[in-house]
Amino acid sequence: MSVTTLRPGTAADAAAVADLWHAAWHDGHAGHVPDGLTAARTLAGFRERTPARVGDTTVAEVDGVLAGFVMVVGDEVEQVFVDAAHRGSGVAAVLLAEAERQVAAQGYDEAWLAVVVGNARARRFYERCGWRDGGDLPYEVTVAGTTYVSPCRRYLKRVR
Repeated sequence: MSVTTLRPGTAADAAAVADLWHAAWHDGHAGHVPDGLTAARTLAGFRERTPARVGDTTVAEVDGVLAGFVMVVGDEVEQVFVDAAHRGSGVAAVLLAEAERQVAAQGYDEAWLAVVVGNARARRFYERCGWRDGGDLPYEVTVAGTTYVSPCRRYLKRVR
């Protein structure tokens, strides 16, 4: 049985995190966000964004290989992504629990995250982990000077 190990992300993780983020983002978002946004989310773009985010990142390794990561900023669980080969293995639950711990440790009573309306797999996962749907959240993102609005739901969970 493999063990999931968590540790803070480092600059040395940036390329692997970017590759996983790109693949998993497209897997969970394609067909559920504006087409222009899907096209704009290139591997090069993820590789450009990731180095600045390693300070917000906790990585999960299984047998020494990156299996997933989570990024937490304040009370928001900004990113939770798991490599396709590790889905269903419990890695996502370990990462989400760590994100909840981090939010609580910063003094917040409640954590939140945005999930794309059409990503039913992620929504079911969050609900199984005790998160509740807090309503519509039109999520704006600007890529290369163009702003896109993705239909999202705001999920909430008390963490303290």
